[in-house]
Amino acid sequence: MTTLQQKIDFAVVFRVTNANPNGDPLNGNRPRITYDGLGELTDVCLKRKIRNRLMEAGKPIFVQSDDNKVDKHPNLKSRAGTVLSEKTVEGIIDKACSTWFDVRAFGQLFPFKGEGGKKGKGKEMDEAAGDDKSVSIGIRGPVSVQSAFSVTPVSDCITSNQITKSTSNEGDGIKRQPDQMGMKHRVDLGTYVFFGSMNPQLAEKTGFSDADAQAIKQIFPKLFENDASSARPEGSMEVLKVIWWQHDSKAGQYSSAKVHRTLTVKPNGSIELGQLNGLIPEIIDGF
Repeated sequence: MTTLQQKIDFAVVFRVTNANPNGDPLNGNRPRITYDGLGELTDVCLKRKIRNRLMEAGKPIFVQSDDNKVDKHPNLKSRAGTVLSEKTVEGIIDKACSTWFDVRAFGQLFPFKGEGGKKGKGKEMDEAAGDDKSVSIGIRGPVSVQSAFSVTPVSDCITSNQITKSTSNEGDGIKRQPDQMGMKHRVDLGTYVFFGSMNPQLAEKTGFSDADAQAIKQIFPKLFENDASSARPEGSMEVLKVIWWQHDSKAGQYSSAKVHRTLTVKPNGSIELGQLNGLIPEIIDGF
């Protein structure tokens, strides 16, 4: 299969309505915000949603969440152990990339114990190379996804309510204990955007193909479908627009920074696009 032949930049604009898009565990699970008050979703959060949508599309995924697994492996080590039996670094990388979509897209770090208490080096995993007892094989993926930020500050649009986390098993279940109470937070309304790119040079190393790029393009408009929870009720997260820039070469006609700056997102979710000679963006409506 031919690897990615043209550089691709993309952006996804979405709206949050009465939802906590990405809670911060270090701040009482309040919605993440920057020091400037802008709402934030981390790249890790976004990649989790991308992986989930790809799994629903039938793509094999290595990093699966416990609540959305499609196999019986209890952890990543178990999942990797059933597939990665090669003895060379190159063999492990090729096998991992050909087996799992997210590995050849986003990359992955695979830690292994060295044989005989030594650290692997070069092509052979069991070559002696010091006293370390482990070896890590890093794969750098061609698809980069930035964190999402709101267009305007949402710090004044965050509502917090006290809730009952559980009911008592004793008595009539009405009496509340202090540890049964909690807080629930939400962003009342916010428009967010995140950017990303696909690099053909790195795609050559992982085998990421044009077909793989199209698979990601197809799931972007429905990124938040089947993602409902108490914090994110159905319909509270909505993709408004996907902007897709496909360059005419592997190196790209313009830098990703220059391409991304052509997009202006307004608080109501409408967009304006500046012009770059020879690079025509494709605008896709949300699902």
